[in-house]
Amino acid sequence: MNILDRLKDGLKKTRTQIASALSGASGSFDDRFYDALEDALILADIGLETSTDLIARLKSEIAGRGITTPAAAYAALKTLLAGDLAVTKLPDEFPPKPWVILVVGVNGVGKTTTIGKLAGEFGAAGKKVMLGAADTFRAGAVEQLKIWAQRTKADFVFQQDGADPASVAFDAMEASKARGIDVLILDTAGRLQNKTNLMNELSKIVRVIKRNLPQAPNEVLLVVDATTGQNALNQARVFNEIIGVTGFVITKLDGTSKGGIAVALSKNFGIPVRKIGVGEGVDDLQNFDPVSYVDALLGDLPDRV
Repeated sequence: MNILDRLKDGLKKTRTQIASALSGASGSFDDRFYDALEDALILADIGLETSTDLIARLKSEIAGRGITTPAAAYAALKTLLAGDLAVTKLPDEFPPKPWVILVVGVNGVGKTTTIGKLAGEFGAAGKKVMLGAADTFRAGAVEQLKIWAQRTKADFVFQQDGADPASVAFDAMEASKARGIDVLILDTAGRLQNKTNLMNELSKIVRVIKRNLPQAPNEVLLVVDATTGQNALNQARVFNEIIGVTGFVITKLDGTSKGGIAVALSKNFGIPVRKIGVGEGVDDLQNFDPVSYVDALLGDLPDRV
């Protein structure tokens, strides 16, 4: 099964919910039709505010283009949605070296697995990769990252459990420069239950990085779990406030009814979606394509409408 098929399979729950919401819509552009569309968008976890805005823009699009059929209106909606998704991919080359990627996110979202998959991708492209285990408080985090380093043949820097994360970041920066590393990926803790400690910890890591390389970190990737729905917006708000997120990675899209969160994140923060995860394999982390994503999310207009 290719990546698009896996994405469609993963978002099947969302499409089923949308089809159900639209089943009672009329065949003309009346309040029932628009209410059904808005319900469908909200069910997809796009959010009330974004959904309301989309419907208002769709009405203008229908009037301005002289659209006369529900199918054409649905196609226009999909185009609007895809246009709302800010998307950029990670670079192919990394001057200067090392290119530093700081990966953040709450515990349990698949952050460490995402780092491993990124390491595999960069390694397959011929880049020399190092992983830095700066999540020193979560039990097993260092060992989990070490396994990924071994699996992807990446260099690995760590200290004992409970060590100062900024100290790990310092060691990793020094080692990456000495070894000619192309990409340094730093894992970090995600203890949102204590926002002050998290803010202090991440700020200290960034200060240490910048003392070694003023333009770094080059990327701050926030990993969010698609199954958490609108809670991902709260996570994004906190991490963006603390450290300034440059891109989203959305995981666990292989079995969720919350696929619209990509739209909500992009629309609310103006931050691009970089990657999506649709499985546990190394190759299951893929560049984000908005057109394919929206098509998998919404599918075709149900025949009953």
